[in-house]
Amino acid sequence: MAKNMQPIAKRARALGLSPAVMGYSKKTSNRNPGGNMRRKKSEYSMQLTEKQKVKFVYGILEKQFRAYYEKAEKAEGKTGEELLTLIERRLDNVVYRLGLAATRREARQLVNHAHFTVNGKKVNIPSYLVKVGDVIAVKEKSRSTTRFKSIADGETAAVAAPKWLQKDANLLGGKVIALPQRDDIDFPVEEHLIVELYSK
Repeated sequence: MAKNMQPIAKRARALGLSPAVMGYSKKTSNRNPGGNMRRKKSEYSMQLTEKQKVKFVYGILEKQFRAYYEKAEKAEGKTGEELLTLIERRLDNVVYRLGLAATRREARQLVNHAHFTVNGKKVNIPSYLVKVGDVIAVKEKSRSTTRFKSIADGETAAVAAPKWLQKDANLLGGKVIALPQRDDIDFPVEEHLIVELYSK
């Protein structure tokens, strides 16, 4: 399986993102402090940066990202917004949003290791798209692990879930009560530039 092993702080800074968006609140990078003082970007460069930003935040590689775009293009509504909300529905992102993982990278690994169920059935595919009514929970056997026990015991800082998810502390999980909307995307991105890039 292909993995994105880019250094978080350095890459986030290059894309104009706060590492906090990735779940790394204490990570900073002091290298090349004048690095942002560059000449004006071309239109293509700005479009590419926006695409790379979304891919980086969610940990998606090009082939899969293109598939999401094509699916969003066929959906009703604005393609850019459909793309973002579609990606937001990924199981690894939902696990991260529910506070069951510190970062999306950790969430992806936990899903891969089959620690979660969706509607009572084991799911180990990070790209699995949740839908309204789905109940995501930590598998019974996994609840005794140090990671999930610390969450259950309140030793881990609580994370507020977005309005489209309903947390359930007893389940160590939550429920999808609505589909994510554009305003649920919590990092700056100009999705219309991604659409322009793929429309060429």
